Amino acid sequence: MRLTKSVQGRAFRLIHALLTATQRLGYAIAFGTAESAPAPHRRRDGPPHFTITAQGQRCDFLILQEQDRAEHIPTKKELADAEKHSWVRIPRYDHSPSERLSICVSGGLRHRAGQWADTAARPLEDQLAEIVQEVGLRGEAAERKRLADLEAAREKRLRWEAAMQQAKIDYAEAVRVQHLEAQERAWRHAAGLAEYVGALRLHAQTLPTGPDRDGAEAWITWADNYLKRLNPLNGMLRLPTVPDPRAADLQPFLHGWSAYGPG
Repeated sequence: MRLTKSVQGRAFRLIHALLTATQRLGYAIAFGTAESAPAPHRRRDGPPHFTITAQGQRCDFLILQEQDRAEHIPTKKELADAEKHSWVRIPRYDHSPSERLSICVSGGLRHRAGQWADTAARPLEDQLAEIVQEVGLRGEAAERKRLADLEAAREKRLRWEAAMQQAKIDYAEAVRVQHLEAQERAWRHAAGLAEYVGALRLHAQTLPTGPDRDGAEAWITWADNYLKRLNPLNGMLRLPTVPDPRAADLQPFLHGWSAYGPG
């Protein structure tokens, strides 16, 4: 934890008080697994010393030792090195560990604060209740968000199901429209061919009896039979059977939704 010996006992008492209070509230606790602490200037980025989880929201805790700062008095060697080498920088301040501690909390939605520190007016012992309350508030916020997310997901699924139902209706309508338009094209095509076959029949009547006329009449007979099959008015008129749609069939009717799920 990079704590000097003079503050270790107090730090452990603070940790014990926090864990005891939060355990009584039913919160889950766990100790960190770091084998060593990062350098002092990176302590806030290091792994947590312990965690407290309230209503599913994990809060990471760090116990940090504050640093005292004093004006740095350059040594003769530092002055000589700076005079000799342009890249040498003499520090402005000296830092040394103080007796003051701070507690950092991360994770979840911050309410009151994210760090508490010893001050002349209020030591950390007097601020522990605020820290415990902060953990509870973050847990409550996490639970509200969880419930809100569940409700939002439920509403989204309901909207998606409604969109899928409408897409199936629109798909079936499109199938019927396509079938109707195909029948109309077939009908117009048959009408055009019927006009031509009528002209063929008139022409065949001008041919003399013999092979040429027999061949023309055979051709006209085949054409008549084909026209009967081609013209939709010669068949049974009914609503077409709509095939079960695939996901790709419904996608054009979903207006931004995915046919594979609400996402």
